[in-house]
Amino acid sequence: MKNSFISPDQFEELLPLAAAWAEHQEAQILASGVCLSPPQLSDARQVGIVHPERVRLLVVSSIPKPEHPVLLAAGEATGLVGPFTAGLALRYGIYVRNDFVTDRYLIAHELVHTAQYERCGGFMGFLRQYLHECLTIGYPDAPMEQEAILVSEALRDADN
Repeated sequence: MKNSFISPDQFEELLPLAAAWAEHQEAQILASGVCLSPPQLSDARQVGIVHPERVRLLVVSSIPKPEHPVLLAAGEATGLVGPFTAGLALRYGIYVRNDFVTDRYLIAHELVHTAQYERCGGFMGFLRQYLHECLTIGYPDAPMEQEAILVSEALRDADN
């Protein structure tokens, strides 16, 4: 893969591990998180989520990182996980760092990723496309990441 230390074969080996980690994290968020507020539900519908009632937010002091050393290294190398990560969508479960809990636009950004999960058919479809884009094009220039950035910026512009 271009611009990546991960070969296509390694990517195919890591993808199921990444999907299993994401699915496990989503289960934890769904078990402990809170439903979207009415304004957040409105934003979720606006960004295209088919099932916004399924979304849960979990406020954390820092976004959890994968424990698997290769997944962690890949996440750090691509900029997907790190000390400055403020939110992370894992299908219907969204982690939000506690100092961003009132940031409507960060949450809207993550909600766009939830809509992408729905469009891609779940964990494997989303992660295959999103991670491939991040590894070959780079984060934040990857098209799926750009969509989330542009939609949340449009929401901000509409409010101003």
